[in-house]
Amino acid sequence: MKQDYLEIGNQKLTSRLFLGTGRFPNPFIQNQAIEESGTDVLTFAIRRVNLEAPDEDAILQHLNGKTFSYLPNTSGATTAEEAIRIARLAKASGLSDWIKVEISANERTLLPDPIETLKATEVLASEGFTVLPYTSDDPILCKRLEEAGAAAVMPGGSPIGTGLGILNPYNLSIIIEEANVPIIVDAGLGSANDVVQAMELGADGILLNTAVAKAKDPVKMARAMKYAIEAGRLSYLAGRIPKKKFATASSPFEGQLTK
Repeated sequence: MKQDYLEIGNQKLTSRLFLGTGRFPNPFIQNQAIEESGTDVLTFAIRRVNLEAPDEDAILQHLNGKTFSYLPNTSGATTAEEAIRIARLAKASGLSDWIKVEISANERTLLPDPIETLKATEVLASEGFTVLPYTSDDPILCKRLEEAGAAAVMPGGSPIGTGLGILNPYNLSIIIEEANVPIIVDAGLGSANDVVQAMELGADGILLNTAVAKAKDPVKMARAMKYAIEAGRLSYLAGRIPKKKFATASSPFEGQLTK
């Protein structure tokens, strides 16, 4: 069977799960969950990393010996200027030239600021970053971010950390249908069922943190999410049967014996 890679920028990923590293009970459970998830990409807030010595930083130290792609994010930024400055610092430290643009103006909802996110994406993409902006599930905005140079676009299923799942599957399906870059559903997913739904809609990947880190058993949940992504992807590629109003017999009545 041909390997179903996810291509972003100049990288081929074997896993479609992007895993956040925050909120785990301890580094041991975090490390186990990462291993069980099968992820290729780890994401974390740049503000939590010691950029003066990233190789010695406590957040990444226990991952030594394993190869991952790092997707640092600009969480905490409230303007495009802040996000751009944070991204440049991360790149200068040698951490990564991938960046997840995350700009929230409201601490209560943590909803992404569409105008500032678009501004930051345009600037960072023009500077050679591989930009993956976190955004709302607005089809027009997602298209504008793609046109601004985003390597992938990351609409939320619902607000960060809520576990509400996909609140607007119609919008998400339009975003996916119109996109010429990968769509990674980021934020709000809480269960394997949510993940399968996103993948069956045609999402190219899923970014998770709270759903795994705050589960009763993060390690088991990481494994469940891995399988959910695989199942949802296979289901999408296989093509579901159309929905019908009335029943259709699985065996035809014609030719059956009658009394």
